[in-house]
Amino acid sequence: MSDSLLTVEHLTTVFDLPGDASAVAVSDVSIEIKAGETLCLVGESGSGKSMTALSILRLVRPPGRIAGGRVVFRGRDLLTLSEREMQNIRGGGIGLVFQEPTAALNPVLTIGSQIAETLAVHGVARGRAARRRAIELLDAVRVPDPGRRVRDYPHQLSGGLRQRAMIAIALACDPPLLMADEPTTALDVTIQAQILELLRDLRERLGLGLLLITHDFGIVAEMADRVAVMNAGRVVEQAPVRELFRQPKDPYTRQLLDAVPGRKRA
Repeated sequence: MSDSLLTVEHLTTVFDLPGDASAVAVSDVSIEIKAGETLCLVGESGSGKSMTALSILRLVRPPGRIAGGRVVFRGRDLLTLSEREMQNIRGGGIGLVFQEPTAALNPVLTIGSQIAETLAVHGVARGRAARRRAIELLDAVRVPDPGRRVRDYPHQLSGGLRQRAMIAIALACDPPLLMADEPTTALDVTIQAQILELLRDLRERLGLGLLLITHDFGIVAEMADRVAVMNAGRVVEQAPVRELFRQPKDPYTRQLLDAVPGRKRA
């Protein structure tokens, strides 16, 4: 479809083991994300959600490898591109918000420097222009006093502000698609709500496609347009969010929903 940003077809990722054996981490996954749409990828820890995101961006490290499938972003199969072309896609076309900002942010560089580095790598801005853009981005993700915070190091920020800084870096080059991997992990419920509200606002204001990875059906209910449920590396069910909650078809999906505290069982 013309409004499809990303189409993943039969994506399979394996990890080679000693001898001729291999372990399948992502198995025959097919999903689609449209402009302005939020697709929630949901499942238990170890179900293959994060590995799917890494595979889409070709960030799987050996002994892992993509064994098959297609990843079509804006009409181009990412699995056929050179590494240099993929570097332009990462950040320039698809932004990634990592699960743990403390590990993802460089502890010896200021937040402003890390945003400026992203802008420079993609040829967007340098020097004073990059600094101005960094302040604008921090303001856009609702970091208080962005002109001062741009000079702060990651350890000087709270968990919520570090996550906002990560989102600012992911959005620095105006990518049309944002992938957020468990973006509210380890945050208290008030900050979680603020981060989700921010993502929803950015999606609506910028027309972003959003792939939101989570294990929390409360987040799914609040954020998703459509849901893909993963189990053991496979997508076992996909549906619009209301349909999935009202009438889940796969037994695994029903088990996950039955485990949600306070939810009435059908």
